[in-house]
Amino acid sequence: MERETAIQFKNVSKIYKLKRKDKDVTKDQKTQYFYALKDISFEVKKGQVLGILGTNGSGKSTMALVLSGIASPDEGEIIVEGEQALVAINTGLNKELTGLENIELKGALLGLTQKKVREITDGVIEFAEIGDFLYQPVKKYSSGMKSRLGFSINLCLNPDILIIDEALSVGDKGFAHKCLARMNELKEEGKTIIFISHSLPQVREFCDTAMWLEGGKMKEYGAIEDVCDHYAEYIEHYHTLTKAEKKAEREEKFKERIIKNRKVGWIDRLFG
Repeated sequence: MERETAIQFKNVSKIYKLKRKDKDVTKDQKTQYFYALKDISFEVKKGQVLGILGTNGSGKSTMALVLSGIASPDEGEIIVEGEQALVAINTGLNKELTGLENIELKGALLGLTQKKVREITDGVIEFAEIGDFLYQPVKKYSSGMKSRLGFSINLCLNPDILIIDEALSVGDKGFAHKCLARMNELKEEGKTIIFISHSLPQVREFCDTAMWLEGGKMKEYGAIEDVCDHYAEYIEHYHTLTKAEKKAEREEKFKERIIKNRKVGWIDRLFG
């Protein structure tokens, strides 16, 4: 029996506005619009574990924000069946509040009972292992401690769809192994997981499907080994380029993402 769809993207694009500081450009050229994501369509089935790969600036973090509902698409449609939670460094935490207050705030926003919030708090304390820092403002945390807290809160909330954006790349290896073990338990439970990572070995080991983003576009989507092999070949080739060649390639990709006709009506309406 075919699994139900958890996430569906239909021709989704996300556009950002850039302010250029170049002295040699005209006033009209100082504002540029570019595609962070462009015309992306795919489906994720319930219980699927999707790994998202891509070089720096490829659109992975924007994809995480759009997948989690933190950012809305500017073109296209997204259908999500279930509650999502994003685990990413500095995302979803109020830096002025303590760790404990962040847990309580998250629970209140989700409409949880005080009893449920206490259960989640106990779970976070046990899993995060940050000791008395739980009672300190998050702005005093290291990146690793923020990762521990954010990861622990979202794991204990037990969402239908878990989106992990480079959260395992910061902090000690022991905690990363602990998180991967818990993620494998969630995988066995049939949770839908989106795993965004620079670590090709982790994606190969943990995921059953992969997406390769490059220059804001979906370059490939399919079986984990096929996509990972093709991405690895590209990375190997990229590392053979000279510094000047790498720069030229990055600039060419960026040029392709610029929306040249900024007078188009819907863009004007979009950004006011």
